[in-house]
Amino acid sequence: MKLSEFKFDLPENLLAQHPAKNRDESRLMVLHRDSGKIEHRVFKDILEYFADGDVFVVNDTKVFPARLYGNKEKTGAQIEVFLLRELNKEIHLWDVLVDPARKIRVGNKLYFGESDMVAEVIDNTTSRGRTIKFLFDGSDEEFYKALHDLGETPIPKEFITRETEAADKERYQTIYAKNTGAVAAPSAGLHFTREVMKRLEIKGIEVTPVTLHVGLGTFRTVDVEDLTKHKMDSENFVVPAATATIVNKALDTKKRVCAIGTTSMRAMESSVSAHARLKANEGWTDRFIFPPYEFKIANALLTNFHTPESTLMMMASAFAGHELLIEAYQTAIKEKYKFFSYGDAMLIL
Repeated sequence: MKLSEFKFDLPENLLAQHPAKNRDESRLMVLHRDSGKIEHRVFKDILEYFADGDVFVVNDTKVFPARLYGNKEKTGAQIEVFLLRELNKEIHLWDVLVDPARKIRVGNKLYFGESDMVAEVIDNTTSRGRTIKFLFDGSDEEFYKALHDLGETPIPKEFITRETEAADKERYQTIYAKNTGAVAAPSAGLHFTREVMKRLEIKGIEVTPVTLHVGLGTFRTVDVEDLTKHKMDSENFVVPAATATIVNKALDTKKRVCAIGTTSMRAMESSVSAHARLKANEGWTDRFIFPPYEFKIANALLTNFHTPESTLMMMASAFAGHELLIEAYQTAIKEKYKFFSYGDAMLIL
């Protein structure tokens, strides 16, 4: 398929700037692949589509406050530093994005607020990318606490154009987030509440985790018409042995396995055995899923409504079928569903 097949006009007012008042009261579009039927529900109705023995696979990555603001030595110019990934724990070496990039060169030092945190630029990696080393005299625990205190919740400002608010710290995080390492939230999971999780448990629906640390590559634009030439950024993932056992039992007994989000789906599809079963695994994945694609593990997908020409929309298209997904998106625009991280949800069965 071609990039242009994923182009559509998304009205700006449908890009959600704030989350729903209550997580589980977002809207839910239900898409039936077999019949093409489209239903309009509320998220907490999701339980009606699953039964005892079905499995939800969630991504338990935890978003860390990756956006820092420092001042350049001598000039005092304010520089945004967006932490991407830690390269070396012992010497606090990080891959980052800086803005404005033209002011930041190798050897420059950045000072962060009234804290003792200082960083030195070690290398240029891309036009905006830098490798920096934090010069910090203290324990690892004190270092990460200082980062946490200095950092802002990294809501994606390309699409959520307002200023970061205090409420984002809690709302731009799933309630089951556990393993710190993401710079963006696995947004399909943002709709779950403690009450929904309890009702799943009572109904006999098992919730089991994988971890995929979402990077900014998730939002990187595709700039080639031929999708086979696009390369995804690598993201770190873990599929625990216990999750593999639970998922494979569900598959063997013909139960539903629902990937909660494209990141959970990508982690599972990156860890498939020769017998089309999920295997325990950890490492890095740059798997890019777009139509046509034969999914091996999950037979249901919960996802949000995505922006035009995004890799997330492409995976949803591969799972739903392209024509049905385009029809669903046209319906969503007509019915004024909200798009992107804080937007509404789509369940594809």
